[in-house]
Amino acid sequence: MIELEGVPELIDPVMVAAFEGWNDAGDAASTAVAHLDREWKGEVFAALDAEDYYDFQVNRPTVFLDGGVRKITWPTTRLSVVRVGGDKPRDLVLVRGIEPSMRWRSFCNEILGFAHELGVELVVVLGALLGDTPHTRPVPISGTTSDPDLARRMDLEETKYEGPTGIVGILQEACTHAGVPAVSLWAAVPHYVSQPPNPKATLALLNRLEDLIDVRIPLGELPEDARAWQLGVDQLAAEDSEVAEYVQTLEEARDTAELPEASGEAIAREFERYLRRRDGASGPPPGGHATADGSDGTPYRRDAPGGRSRPPKPPKPETDSDTGTGTDGEESSED
Repeated sequence: MIELEGVPELIDPVMVAAFEGWNDAGDAASTAVAHLDREWKGEVFAALDAEDYYDFQVNRPTVFLDGGVRKITWPTTRLSVVRVGGDKPRDLVLVRGIEPSMRWRSFCNEILGFAHELGVELVVVLGALLGDTPHTRPVPISGTTSDPDLARRMDLEETKYEGPTGIVGILQEACTHAGVPAVSLWAAVPHYVSQPPNPKATLALLNRLEDLIDVRIPLGELPEDARAWQLGVDQLAAEDSEVAEYVQTLEEARDTAELPEASGEAIAREFERYLRRRDGASGPPPGGHATADGSDGTPYRRDAPGGRSRPPKPPKPETDSDTGTGTDGEESSED
């Protein structure tokens, strides 16, 4: 039994969770939840016992000085609550931590215990994986769920992924078995620039979350950071002809895959987001990261002259004759 003190009655609460580690390429997902917590001044009301879930030789505690007194911060998962104002106020329960080292089922049961006590109506878990996607194009965001009814109602994909999974996939399935509606939003991060931060992927996740739960999220400096990040990667790619050629190959594959769709739905969604913002203007860890095929993605080694990363030559992109979509694996995101 989880007893919560100091937490007021919440309005239409949605739980948004992200975990550092294998599910968090470029730190895109955990940074998104940290952004929500910072922008809305979240108040931490609970923290899971680090002894129960973490191997401290894998995720080591840190020592810091507070007024000359040495203190220790233990790796854990913390929960905070924020209130989103506006015409239709609602509360978000933010869950941010590190992927646990052990006892995943107990970990998920604790998170679900909080969700039950707080009356959470929907759980949204954010993740990021490494993919064959060019940094010059919009970040692919896939929304998946194990609930067929929820998939139809919220325009999501019903997950069909098979393979290795992380805490994001385990928590989503635990929610499903407990009868709690749950959704995973995954951002595809270019594997040739996998080092954090990746503000462009963080921004894409927040935009998709905004559409999903119908709230206006203050973005602060994220759009400018995303533009600066892309400009920086452009400059690095321009210095190496092999990298530039590889990026061009990825661009051609992406453009060919998306051409038949004409992306009308994406354009309409972006226009609706613009109208909302206009109307409201007045007011990498050990083990690599998740990839589209479930394998461990590892950052490129600095073995090229000048310390730059050299990607391998990509295979020639294939096209599914029935759907017209590329088969580079980006559509089959992790749970």
